[in-house]
This record gives sequence, C-alpha cells and structure tokens, in this order.
Amino acid sequence: MSQSPDGSIPNGLTYAQAGVDIDAGAALVERIKPLAKSTRRPGADAALGGFGALFDLKAAGYEDALLVSTTDGVGTKLKIAIETGLHDTVGVDLVAMCVNDLLAQGAEPLLFLDYFATGKLDVEAAARVVAGIAEGCRQAGAALVGGETAEMPSMYARDDYDLAGFCVGAVDRGGVLPNLRAQRPGDVLIALASSGPHSNGYSLIRRVVARAGLDWTDPAPFEAGVTVAEALMRPTRIYVSSVLPLAKAGKIKGGAHITGGGLIENPPRVLAEGLTARFDWNAWTLPPVFQWLQAAGGISELEMRRTFNCGIGFLLVVAPDRVGDVLAALLDAGEAAFVCGEVGRG
Repeated sequence: MSQSPDGSIPNGLTYAQAGVDIDAGAALVERIKPLAKSTRRPGADAALGGFGALFDLKAAGYEDALLVSTTDGVGTKLKIAIETGLHDTVGVDLVAMCVNDLLAQGAEPLLFLDYFATGKLDVEAAARVVAGIAEGCRQAGAALVGGETAEMPSMYARDDYDLAGFCVGAVDRGGVLPNLRAQRPGDVLIALASSGPHSNGYSLIRRVVARAGLDWTDPAPFEAGVTVAEALMRPTRIYVSSVLPLAKAGKIKGGAHITGGGLIENPPRVLAEGLTARFDWNAWTLPPVFQWLQAAGGISELEMRRTFNCGIGFLLVVAPDRVGDVLAALLDAGEAAFVCGEVGRG
C-alpha cells in the first residue's frame, strides 16, 4: 500500500473522520490539570497523566482504616444542563452524590475519579463540567486524581453527555456507621436541609415543567429572581465538612443520605432491625419548589415522600442527650438543622 511522504495513506480513514477528536481530548486534559491540582490533600498529589493514582493512608492520618467506595451519577438533571448550557454545577452534583453516601458510612472522602462520555467533545463545556467536579472535591476534601473522557459518536447524540463518579474514602475500624448496636427507641432524628431536589426525581420534574407549559428560561413560579432552569440546577449540598467531625467524635449513631427513594426508603437502610423512623411531618414546611411540583403535577403525598427529599438532604440518628451539642455544631457549621422525629419500634 503506497504512502505519502508524511506516512499517510491516500484516501485512508482517520479517527477524526470517524468522529473522535484525539487533539480535543488532549486539549481538555491540559485545561483540567490545574483544576485537579487545586484539590490536592494529604495522601494524594492529585496529578493527572498516569495510568493510576496512588494514595498514602498513613499520610492522611490512618493506621487501621477500612476503605469505603461509592459510585453514582447525576441522572436526567443532565438533560436540563444540555438543553440550557448550564454546565457549571452538575460536577458538584456528581461529587455530592458519591461523598454524601460515603458520609453515611462515617467515611472521609479521599480520592475521586470521573467518567465523562459524549457524542462530540466540546472542550469548553467539558472543562466547565470538570471545574464543577473540582469544586465539589474541594468542598468534600477529596483529591480529584483522574478520570476518563470517552467520545462516542455512535452512542450519544452530538451534544449529549453523561457523567459517572467514583469515590474512595476511609473510616477507622471502630467508627463505621451506622452503629446499629447502639441504636435505641427514643433516639432523635435530626434533619439537615437540602438545597432543593438535589439530583433525584428529575424525570418527574421535567414532566411537571412540561405539563405546566414552562420553558427553562421562564421565571421560576416558586422562586423570585431566577429562571426555572437556574432554580432546578442548584447543586446538591455536600455535608462532609459539617457532619464528618461529629461522626469521628462518636456523636452520631447513623446517617442517611436522602436520595432516590426519598424519606420512605432511605432511613430504614441505617436503622437496626426492629426500629423505624417516626417523622414529625409538622416539624418543617415543605420548601416552595416541592410545593409547586406537588401542585402542578398533582402528585400524591406518598409519591412526593418516596421520590424527593422534601427539604431534607441528610438525616442523623442521635442519642437524646447529644441532641443539643449536635444541633449547635451543625448550626455553627452553617447548616439549617432541626429535629424532625424520633426512632421507634417498628
């Protein structure tokens, strides 16, 4: 087969002609290297470019640690980002969904990796997504140590993309949550307020918005001064900095990240057999976004509680004599926290 002086073959195909731009991928890596570097922490230098990432548990202060791993995505909330160009916060969502799950085990987030898949790599949009991931890692104290960018024109429409996140954390052997053996009837449930729907229920949310005849750029009917998209794209709150010190101090008996399954399916995952969560549904007012979704969508109370967080992003199980200290610490850390019920026999 004849070749030209530069080594190319006449009429030969290239990867770029197949829809994959290697140069764009390399350009993205260069753009995000400073973002990864900004997430350095003891135990990890957060440098990109190798085939794997090392973590030094001793440098992070652990001698007898258990590793905990989580993985998650952002779901159809990404459809709003793609349709509106609001790419800056979905990376925070990605990190939050993973690190808040780690937190429910009492674990400290150590390192984070992401997977970004798209039909056609838009370096600018992808860099904005990764900037959000780096911001989430900084909030959580995790090092962004690597990831994968996949350009697959035969799998995704040109502008579509999907995200997956992977996080590894550590917890001292004696500090694993939930502490099921310590739980008792009469333990108190403390709620940490959410920032909105977080990253759950967006297939239903998008249906409600469509039924209401709203465009993403219309003023939000439930919040002044922002568009529908801006309100619904508010990122998932990360609770690590406020809850982890309490977990390490042994002041909580359990923690539930209120994600898919809402307030119906998540609390039982952190309670001992024979115990149940008894919510005082009058202890808080349903935030306006959820009031609007329920009214505009004609959604039942049960469906609301098992689909959305209904204003509670994280739930703690605390002994009655610890409630004052825990609430004070949470409020000092900037959380909107309140007693929302108790543990009972079930």
